Amino acid sequence: MADSPVPNGNGGAAAQPDDLTPSLNALAQYAKDLSFENPNAPRSLQPQQGQGPQINIQVNVNAKQLAEVDFEVDLRLEGDAKIGAEVLFAFELTYSGIFRLRNIPQDQIHPAVMIECPRLLFPFARQIIADAVRNGGFPPLYIDPIDFVGLYRQKAAEAQAAGGPLS
Repeated sequence: MADSPVPNGNGGAAAQPDDLTPSLNALAQYAKDLSFENPNAPRSLQPQQGQGPQINIQVNVNAKQLAEVDFEVDLRLEGDAKIGAEVLFAFELTYSGIFRLRNIPQDQIHPAVMIECPRLLFPFARQIIADAVRNGGFPPLYIDPIDFVGLYRQKAAEAQAAGGPLS
C-alpha cells in the first residue's frame, strides 16, 4: 500500500511522519547517578540557632550523539548546605534523557540539545533533589529555575576565550 495522506477530520490531510516540521521528542529519561549525604546526622537534624544554612549549587550539561538524530543529554546538579564549616547535607544527581531531533537546521542542533533538552529534564531533576533532601530529614530543597540560555552563553564565552570548540 502506497503512502497517501490520511484525512484529519477537518477536510484536510494529516501530516505524514516524514514531513519537514521540526520536532524534539524525549524518548527516555532516567536518573543515571544519585547520591545524598547527611554526614553529621543526627546532630545536623537538631534545630539550628542563628542564621540559616548557606546553599551552594552547581549545574552542568553534557551531551553526546548516539545516532544521526538521537542525543543523550546529562543534566548534572551538585550541591550542599552548610552552616559555617559544618556540612548539613550534600547531593549529586545526574539526570539524563534520550532525545530525538528531526528537521532542525544544523546550526540550531547544538543550542537545542544544550538548552531545550535540559530545560525539559530540569523539573524532574528538581523534584528528585527535593525528595532526597526531605527524605534525609530536612525541609525539601526546591532549586530555583535555571536560565539554560544564560548557561549556554557563558559556556560559549568560556570556550571562545580558551580558543576551543563549544561542547
